[in-house]
Amino acid sequence: MLQSKIGDTTISICSFSTYCKLVIVLVLASASQANAQTGSLPTSLGGVGLEEMLGKSIPLETIFLDESGQSVHLAEFFDGKTPVIINFVYHNCPMLCSVVLESITETLKLIPWVPGQEFRVLTISFSAIETPEMAAQTKERILLKLGKPEARSGWHFLTGTEENILALTESVGFKFKWVESTQEFAHPSALVFVSGDGLITRYLNGINYPSADVRRAIMEASEGKVGSPLDQVLLYCYRYDPNSNSYVLHATNLMKIGGLFTLLMIGFGLFIFWRRERQKLDKSILNS
Repeated sequence: MLQSKIGDTTISICSFSTYCKLVIVLVLASASQANAQTGSLPTSLGGVGLEEMLGKSIPLETIFLDESGQSVHLAEFFDGKTPVIINFVYHNCPMLCSVVLESITETLKLIPWVPGQEFRVLTISFSAIETPEMAAQTKERILLKLGKPEARSGWHFLTGTEENILALTESVGFKFKWVESTQEFAHPSALVFVSGDGLITRYLNGINYPSADVRRAIMEASEGKVGSPLDQVLLYCYRYDPNSNSYVLHATNLMKIGGLFTLLMIGFGLFIFWRRERQKLDKSILNS
């Protein structure tokens, strides 16, 4: 696997030799900072990357095949309220896509919510030659690792035609490329969070997805309909920082919360003081 960090987007090319993969990753780890500073793509990776389309709609009319081979419209996974996480892979990827899927799985283990209940997950192959049988094998492997049997109805693995794949990937700004010299795809890696009515709300780039960030992105996509009251407060206190590709404390909102808490404490203190004074006055009246 060749992996390079360009800004906030992880670009990868998969290769056959495991030894070469490790060597390339180590070399690029030291070179990635230079690439990020120049902001340019290597010639062989031109046109590969992720262009964020926040607030845009995805084409819900597109048709795919689910892991059982049944034809489904994307609209079937969007009920107007339940947020959806979309990620793109291809099942013949020698390394990166498996790493990404396992990273997502480990993250979802740490979240108390279950795919199919508070949110849904769509893992979509961007290789038009891949089949539902391949998707089904990947699904079984991933669900076994997840360890949440009830997630079976909420995590779907889709394959499709080139036309429908391109319609979806272009709508979310996911740009990939077939590299003839390696006979593999160069592609970015990211989670795309979509609202229940098909609007793109957030991207988390790379191959590591902190559970706290994924949880907040799900809440954001649900417009606060998912999560406890404490989750709502925490979401208010954080904002997404594209430079760090994560949610960070929002100083202004934190100060507002702090100010409100201070007012409540002052009000509570004044109430206690007033009550005590009232009790003293009542006693003095009774004694007199």
